[in-house]
Amino acid sequence: MTNVLILLTLPEDIRNQYRDRLRAAFPDVTVSLADHHSRVDPYIGEADVLITFGPMLVDRVFAEAKRLKWVQALGTGVDNLIDLPSLRKDVTVTNLHGIHGAPVSEAAIASMLLLSRRMHHSVRAQDKRQWGRWPATLLHNKTVGIFGVGAIAEALAPRCKAFGMKVVGISSSVREVSGFDEMRLRDPLANAVRDLDYLVLLTPLTPATRGIVDANVLAAMKPTSFLVNLARGGVVDEMALAATLQRRGIAGAAIDVFLQEPLPPEYPFWDLDNTFLTPHLGGFCDVYVDHAMPVIETNLRAFLAGEKSRMVNVVQAG
Repeated sequence: MTNVLILLTLPEDIRNQYRDRLRAAFPDVTVSLADHHSRVDPYIGEADVLITFGPMLVDRVFAEAKRLKWVQALGTGVDNLIDLPSLRKDVTVTNLHGIHGAPVSEAAIASMLLLSRRMHHSVRAQDKRQWGRWPATLLHNKTVGIFGVGAIAEALAPRCKAFGMKVVGISSSVREVSGFDEMRLRDPLANAVRDLDYLVLLTPLTPATRGIVDANVLAAMKPTSFLVNLARGGVVDEMALAATLQRRGIAGAAIDVFLQEPLPPEYPFWDLDNTFLTPHLGGFCDVYVDHAMPVIETNLRAFLAGEKSRMVNVVQAG
């Protein structure tokens, strides 16, 4: 009997969808569910398969997973997963790739509109029953830089163009990509961001990108520019960003991802009136399970048949 453990710190109805669909599709597989890494103990020792998000893991999970053969990540990023020391090299790791273009693009557009129209101020004013008016900053004729030119960026670029924006791609190598007006090299990043009105972060977290948006990069941005982070918290020097926002070095930021999640209450971002925070919602949408399940089912069928070569989105071959 193959044992599958789903580790998801998500609303109960969403957790249950994954479990119930897998049980229906694979009646001979035992599917268990844990809502937090502290509650995996009854299952992890016998688990052959783990389905989870990297941000929900701690190294202890892998240290106790003696039978583990495959991890299916439910996101594109595999940081805080493949870099955990107790993950054995013989464990196959797969991710979800190609399903985040629409939700993350819409999150980026929503963030830019919210910042440009100061909609978070309107919400706060409504809570206080205060009436106030201010002019919006248009997206039209503005320049957006997208740092990290992959599938999500390729989905975002034409959406930005629809708003009349100039779209600049920032990458480790310059290549022609449909929907972009210009491509710039990542190194040095400070040179690439100087004229941007919006900087949208979509790059994966790697040793090369960890802390790459630092005080120097933030100082190079225009005081009227906005930062949108939909990548990973580790891409940004968070204390440098907080200090920059406090002194109005940039106009504002929309931040969806953080070094520590949930974000601790003592973090300075909570109190900044030019900052909009969301709890890692960028790719989270009403049809996420529908998009994820075909990949999970394809990989589980290949795994059960002993045909790992047919698994898709393999990050670590195992």
